[in-house]
Amino acid sequence: MDQNLIQAIVRGETSLGIEFGSTRIKAVLIDHHFNTICSSSYEWENQLIGGYWTYPMDEMIHGLQQTYHQLKQEIETNYGVTIQKIGSIGCSAMMQGYIALDQTGELLVPFRTWRNATTGKAASELTEKFQFKIPERWSIAHLYQAILNGEEHVANINYITTLSGYIHRLLTGSKAIGIGDASGMFPIDESTLGYHEDMLKKFDDIIADKGYPWNLKDILPKVYTAGEHAGYLSEAGARLLDPSGNLESNIPLCPPEGDAGTGMVATNSVQKRTGNISVGTSIFAMIVLDKNLSTVYPEIDIVTTPDGNPVAMVLANNCSSDINAWVDLFREFYEAMGQKPDMNQLFSVLFNEALKADADGGGLLSYGYYSGENITGIAKGRPLFVRSPESRFNLANFMRVHLFAAFAALRLGLDILTQKEHVTIEHIWAHGGLFKTPLVAQKMCASALNIPVSVMSTAGEGGAWGMAILASYMVNKQQHEGLAEYLTTKVFIDAEGQEVSPNSADVNGFALFMERYTEGLAIEQSAVDHFVENGRKPER
Repeated sequence: MDQNLIQAIVRGETSLGIEFGSTRIKAVLIDHHFNTICSSSYEWENQLIGGYWTYPMDEMIHGLQQTYHQLKQEIETNYGVTIQKIGSIGCSAMMQGYIALDQTGELLVPFRTWRNATTGKAASELTEKFQFKIPERWSIAHLYQAILNGEEHVANINYITTLSGYIHRLLTGSKAIGIGDASGMFPIDESTLGYHEDMLKKFDDIIADKGYPWNLKDILPKVYTAGEHAGYLSEAGARLLDPSGNLESNIPLCPPEGDAGTGMVATNSVQKRTGNISVGTSIFAMIVLDKNLSTVYPEIDIVTTPDGNPVAMVLANNCSSDINAWVDLFREFYEAMGQKPDMNQLFSVLFNEALKADADGGGLLSYGYYSGENITGIAKGRPLFVRSPESRFNLANFMRVHLFAAFAALRLGLDILTQKEHVTIEHIWAHGGLFKTPLVAQKMCASALNIPVSVMSTAGEGGAWGMAILASYMVNKQQHEGLAEYLTTKVFIDAEGQEVSPNSADVNGFALFMERYTEGLAIEQSAVDHFVENGRKPER
């Protein structure tokens, strides 16, 4: 047993990252060499309640406590010590959405997640007024839509934040937000590293006739950049995280971030001209820009790195949910045959079948739209799997097409950057659950984007590990040491990664798949809805 590591745990020479993802709450504890000491997770799922995708707050607290408890137990089992001190903590979560609190800190409405496609009118109007792309998932779009809807709770707002900011406040009492997550609440001014003052004023002018007792700047969290201290674990926060009472308070917390920012950190992609892809329930690519885009594109969001550099973000709402649903169906079959499946093995076997498939997936077609898809203009979730009598329907093609579909909408968005703005993307780092099975999703991704794709050994740890790195940076950086320098010269100096380059056969195969994919999208949406909901072909 490593006695030096045990003493480091006892002395609190560790950093803890906690991330609230779409399907898992995860915690990762790292040492001062950035190695994972242990990790834990809690599975949860969003629910459609009252027309909004949400998560119950009581499950949020329960999941946080269970995740920490599991991590604490693993430390006790593996190292024989009880965690009392931690050097630094960071909280991250699925990006943006809408959490509105009253003066007492109570929720005014249930948490509205990024997944809700209910703010189209607000997002469109604000984009026009600001001449800056405001996505539907952004907090300001949710707030303005609530105003347009005449919702009573708006008059009682004391504070709005994201999920990461909410958890951070529960633990510290501070109304703080990291600049990466803040850039998805409201546009950021690159020169000041704060909210765009002209747009703040413009918003207040737009709603002046409503007579609300607040102005926008006063109800937004304070913006912090990577490396700054954003509060300390309060006594109440320590008891919330660790009800046993073992964990000490007064631990410094770094600025809370969204999963986009932690993904950039986890893949060393915060420098200009670097890029990464993060996959999960949604999929997004982050390309750090060295110049501003020439115009506003509906498919491209402008956000920032955790240290404030501008980023072109292409987000597709759907990625792994439909794949997971199909794998779960195979699990049910396996159990019906009297077998007990190993889920890691099941994913591995099914994913590797895709490597045996026809290059184009055998003429099959899939839209994994568990929810609405912003890039392709699909308003509601419509998961579809389609084949013709001529399709080559077998397991290998079935799996390849579903993996292709996970990257298809993203490809449409990236084409705008590369073809219209002539942004050069030389290499992509990827992370997230799909990449835990070696090579398969990586190969599909390289084929889909026609770009070399690398996956680091930390790919499965994802954003929680990236959040722990941000927490470590806050307390361990040297004076004037930037985040990019810290990552390159310390965190990733000996990092191992495996690169896969696209081959022409797979690239051509994906192109054929995309022809089918885009042809299907050309069907009038109302006709598709009519067909799905009424079970018959609509009259033309």
